[in-house]
Amino acid sequence: MPLPVHRSFLAILPLCALLAAPSAMAQSSLGAQTPVPPPQRPQAAPPAPPPARPAQQGAAPQRPAPQATAPARPAAPPRAPAAAQRPAAPAPAPPQGTATQRPAAPQGPQAGQPRPRAAPAAGAAAAGAVAAGAVAAARPGASAPAEPAPPRLGSATGLPLPRYAALGSNQVNLRIGPDLRYPVEWTYQRRDLPVLIIDEHQIWRRIRDPEGTEGWVQRPLLSSRRTFLVRGEERVLRRRAEEEAAPVARLKPGVIGRLRRCPEASAWCEVQVGDYRGWLKRSEIWGVAPDEAVN
Repeated sequence: MPLPVHRSFLAILPLCALLAAPSAMAQSSLGAQTPVPPPQRPQAAPPAPPPARPAQQGAAPQRPAPQATAPARPAAPPRAPAAAQRPAAPAPAPPQGTATQRPAAPQGPQAGQPRPRAAPAAGAAAAGAVAAGAVAAARPGASAPAEPAPPRLGSATGLPLPRYAALGSNQVNLRIGPDLRYPVEWTYQRRDLPVLIIDEHQIWRRIRDPEGTEGWVQRPLLSSRRTFLVRGEERVLRRRAEEEAAPVARLKPGVIGRLRRCPEASAWCEVQVGDYRGWLKRSEIWGVAPDEAVN
């Protein structure tokens, strides 16, 4: 077997020599210029430059892409103006508005700015004055219905409160509450002492004496008789309701007497102390209201 194969190779060799002869001739013809390298370079060059050139061309568009990114970087400066717009947004904000108004305040004293501002202030003052006048006008109206308001009435008797009365005994216990279970705070031992009834509870009456002491006493221990107590200093009992009338007697502070009558809207009351009768001023005694009429 090796011998036939070798012979086949020997038969092929002449054919290979014939085929290589023209290429050698071509090479020899071109060899004068550039024998072997030139044909090899054009063979490598034509395929190499096309990929290299498109690669460079592709790189060229890729380089503009970074250039496109470069303009994107300058796009950041537009963001900076946007930042400038952001401070512009706070400009209408109240603090900056007030900052603009604060410089306007120093300009106020110059020419016309204080005058228009003072004008609204004057208008507000005028409105306040009108409102005050309305309130002042309303106050008399509010006090007017208070005058005819009915007096407070006692829950047990239905009589007006407060009203004057007198102690009906020389032994009257003043308690701190309207019941016998409450302790005694004071004991009065002076009949006809004038007191002021200020409250009622069943058979109990809350009273106030001439010295301002208050407490509860039972109704049977009080009298409806009207009496008075001389207060302050020594008073002159006069024959008539006049300052220059003749004196009848001189009454010391603490003297108790009986009220006979007190004309309405009069500053004088007719009184009796023992066997003496005459006139005393309301302001000189305790046991009658300034505008009360006693008949």
